[in-house]
Amino acid sequence: MADTSIGTPEQLRDPNFTPPLHKTIPLGIQHVMAMFVSNVTPAIIVAGAAGFGFGSNSPDFPELLYLIQMSMLFAGVATLLQTITIGPIGAALPIVQGTSFAFLPIMIPLVAGKGIDGLAALFGGIVIGGIFHACLGLVIGKIRFALPPLVTGLVVTMIGLALVQVGIQYAAGGVPRIGTPEYGSFTSWSAALVVIAVTLGFKFYTRGMLAISAVLIGLLAGYVYALSIGMLTVESIAGSWNGAAAFALPQPFKYGFEFSFAAVIGFCLMAFVSAVETVGDVSGITKGGAGREATAAEIRGATFADGLGTAVAGVFGGLPNTSFSQNVGLIAMTGVMSRHVVTAGAIFLIICGLVPKVGAVIRTVPIEVLGGGVIVMFGMVVAAGISMLSDVNWNRRNMVIFAIAISVGLGLQLEPGAVQHLPATVRILATSGLLPSALIAIVLNLVLPEQLADESTEEVSGGLSGHGTGSLSDR
Repeated sequence: MADTSIGTPEQLRDPNFTPPLHKTIPLGIQHVMAMFVSNVTPAIIVAGAAGFGFGSNSPDFPELLYLIQMSMLFAGVATLLQTITIGPIGAALPIVQGTSFAFLPIMIPLVAGKGIDGLAALFGGIVIGGIFHACLGLVIGKIRFALPPLVTGLVVTMIGLALVQVGIQYAAGGVPRIGTPEYGSFTSWSAALVVIAVTLGFKFYTRGMLAISAVLIGLLAGYVYALSIGMLTVESIAGSWNGAAAFALPQPFKYGFEFSFAAVIGFCLMAFVSAVETVGDVSGITKGGAGREATAAEIRGATFADGLGTAVAGVFGGLPNTSFSQNVGLIAMTGVMSRHVVTAGAIFLIICGLVPKVGAVIRTVPIEVLGGGVIVMFGMVVAAGISMLSDVNWNRRNMVIFAIAISVGLGLQLEPGAVQHLPATVRILATSGLLPSALIAIVLNLVLPEQLADESTEEVSGGLSGHGTGSLSDR
């Protein structure tokens, strides 16, 4: 419910309205708290896949601190592009940008087991993909037809399915412990379960900001639990805090710049999905906050800022950015449409990104505790994809498209050895699972005829026709 003490109803619906400073700052920080965990998690996942993450004992482990720092800093910078704008870049709306989960299935195979040596190609792909993403702003209105809910819902579902394994591995003790007696111990699982239980408790039995920040609160509870059972020590926290600088500027091309065809193709293809997600978020903000449709200029500017924010982040060692949907819900909850509120949150993120001590504390979170949060977050990605699929008319044609796309994509993800004879570039893209699914769904949706007789699928459905609310016959 909107807080009318902040302004009149007309002012609350105005993106250019500036509430009093003593209310703007807390509201802005509230936006940051709602997205903070999701924003830094991809950097932790990428470092873990590369081999210098939690529990790796890698000499490159300190580099995780820099990746976390850049996640915060450039989420803030990308958000400022959306709220303050530079010419046509930015929507001039309260859009919160953050590191995207969507690109993780592309990034993980690119860096797997390569340490920091794999980051040059990763960030090369991010920069080029970001520039391509920005260019989509010129044509975004014309390509949306190729990405209906059937395709976008499938892609989001595949993103979640590609990542749920990570949550279980983290909760059980992390990849470095696989094959040891400590992996999957009661101690490890107890920390993860504390996080899940507290998260569910706050999500379902509280309202407002407490419910929106449930994952963050769950992680804090898990952190305290880890301290209480000796999984984490005060000395280790103090050591990490004291070993980090109080202030540090980002370094351009810290990990080098390398052109990788697989990385460029992967990031450019995923840019389509990210762009459509941003369009949906812009529409959600204008409908929920101002009660109107988004203008073409707002959609175009948001896409420009989305891509440019990603490209700039890649130069300095930041991961791809996108608009954060949970903050769209927060705007609908508070009723405050002011972009200047989100600007305050962006400045807070930038300050955090320039202070490595913040990342140093995040780095001390036990991997088992993070696993509990990741299980919830990545599970919600799957649920969000299924929710998007509920908008699909489940006729026979769409069932066949979905069946083939998810069978090939998920199958390649589960059995990467099936394409071991393909060139390395194609193999990386294929085993992500995500890109094959998306491409198959897009192509089949464009080329298959709209009409498909009921009996056309009977021989392959095993007698299972489904009981969804969508039409199961083509009428």
